[in-house]
Amino acid sequence: MDIFKVFTLEAAHRLPNVPPGHKCARLHGHSFRVEIHVRGEPGADSGWVMDFAELKAAFKPLYEQLDHHYLNEVPGLENPTSERLAAWIWEHLAPSLPLLAEVVVHETCTSGCRYRGPGAV
Repeated sequence: MDIFKVFTLEAAHRLPNVPPGHKCARLHGHSFRVEIHVRGEPGADSGWVMDFAELKAAFKPLYEQLDHHYLNEVPGLENPTSERLAAWIWEHLAPSLPLLAEVVVHETCTSGCRYRGPGAV
């Protein structure tokens, strides 16, 4: 069973490694939508994989580092593409969230990234 919680955050960034003249080289912002997915079997008594409040609590410290911040200034996000942001979130969440299965970052309503951890296909 796979469950998820969705978070929204506002953040600015620029992509320093794009070709000259690329629009993403300029400072701009996004209303990011982040999905945190966990996978496991529902408990026999609880009936759930995990309490959604636990997911929210696990993501809270990361949310506070990202929301209304300039992502390029966050250590490890000097080139904050959606792909790097998804991997960064995974790296910081995985130690406290052993059932973590997937991180999805929506940069816009039509563009995003799905990350299933290191080595996943």
